[in-house]
Amino acid sequence: MPLPSAPAAGVFTRLKPFLALSRTPHGLMDMAMPVAAALACLGAFPPPGTSLLGLITVFAGYTAVYAVNDLADYRTDRANHLAGPPDTSGYLDAAFARHPLAMGLLTWRQGLAWTGIWAVAALAGAWALNPACAWLLLVGVALEVVYCGLLKVTHLRALVNGVVKSLGGAAAVLAVAPHAPLWIPVAIFVMTFCWEIGGQNIPADWFDLELDRAQGARTLCVSLGLERAARVSVWTLSASTALAGLVLWLSPMGMPWWLAALGVGTAAWLLVLPALGLAREQSRESASLLFNRSSWFPVALLATLLAGLALR
Repeated sequence: MPLPSAPAAGVFTRLKPFLALSRTPHGLMDMAMPVAAALACLGAFPPPGTSLLGLITVFAGYTAVYAVNDLADYRTDRANHLAGPPDTSGYLDAAFARHPLAMGLLTWRQGLAWTGIWAVAALAGAWALNPACAWLLLVGVALEVVYCGLLKVTHLRALVNGVVKSLGGAAAVLAVAPHAPLWIPVAIFVMTFCWEIGGQNIPADWFDLELDRAQGARTLCVSLGLERAARVSVWTLSASTALAGLVLWLSPMGMPWWLAALGVGTAAWLLVLPALGLAREQSRESASLLFNRSSWFPVALLATLLAGLALR
């Protein structure tokens, strides 16, 4: 019946701008990466208490950092909105609304309060797991602000963004397996870095190409040109796929070879194939397809690791 569901619908309606600020649908996919990193390094499930605290901390951390991006980029996003933003239909980051602060759906004070609450929760959880995790969170927030500030300075800011995304996996390893062999967290860090550059940063900037040009932004697509940016995407995502195979095959959980091969094949379908499509077509639609499909990579990696644990 409609009446019992009405209050819940009203709450969700009020929450939607806040969830849009943190890009929650996309963020939930990204959160699979630190969970996958923890399982790959440990080769087993962490203790229940650590698992629960870790999941809460991951959610709070990603919710806060994504919101920091919109807060730091408010002026640029507002100018783009006033100029008449392009169609965002079918684009994952616009699932609820894209840049709700710039659209006037939230006030600055509301956005700051939302971000601060989640940041404090994430910092407390990270400190309880391992104080080093808390420091990584602070570094990640600082680098996110730096990344936004370099919009009109250099296209190499994409490297900063790659580091920010990779810190989540590094923090997860420190939380559950601080004495794991060094090659595992390094492989996960580089894998995530390459995925972020080729599968998230480049197609996202490609999608906003005309707005970035009008703003004088320095992105990989603007500075390198579309053809070279597409080649970077293909090579970085190929490297990410290869490293995913290395992590799956050599994880302490002892995954069956056929399951690891299936995981690599899924990664190639999510990453390499749409990157090749972008290089071939060089269209805004193919950039959106690459962004949306590659966003499922952490989820696919986590699903493969969970299947490996279930088969032990």
